[in-house]
Amino acid sequence: MKRIDHTWPDQLYKTLKDAGVRQVGYVPDAGHKRLIELCLADKDMRAVVLSTEAEGMGLAAGAWLGGQRSALLMQSSGVGNCINQLGTVRECRFPLLMLVTMRGQKGEFNPWQVPMGQATPAVLEAMGVVVDEANTAEEIVPAVDAAARIAFGSYQAAAVLISQAVIGIKSFQDQAAR
Repeated sequence: MKRIDHTWPDQLYKTLKDAGVRQVGYVPDAGHKRLIELCLADKDMRAVVLSTEAEGMGLAAGAWLGGQRSALLMQSSGVGNCINQLGTVRECRFPLLMLVTMRGQKGEFNPWQVPMGQATPAVLEAMGVVVDEANTAEEIVPAVDAAARIAFGSYQAAAVLISQAVIGIKSFQDQAAR
């Protein structure tokens, strides 16, 4: 059985710091739990709990207008809440870095997660977001580093989709193997 690398949130936190991210918006999510804790503990970073992912677009715009970089942490189910606001990002050309923990992928146990989880890449791409997928823990940091460079260097939206397998949600087969 393949072991999951649980150090990726720590590495990802360092990547966000290296990219100059000073504000992080998030809706509480188990997949981002450790990363959120690290951001909350950092006195030089402002972690903002959101009531909906769509608020993250306003946070990102305000951060950029105030001279700071931001990132938005969300689950794939929250992408649907952001569609109209992604139009604002595209038209106003401000950077938006999104880190999306995926649900609805193979082995999903919650049927409510499947539709948006499966639609997330296409929905983001349809709204002009540059999308990359990290299917292993080792792929996350390079993908986020590249997405941050695209977002902050060319003033557009970029998202890294972090696979359900990476965040530790297992299929029935994986659970049975334990």
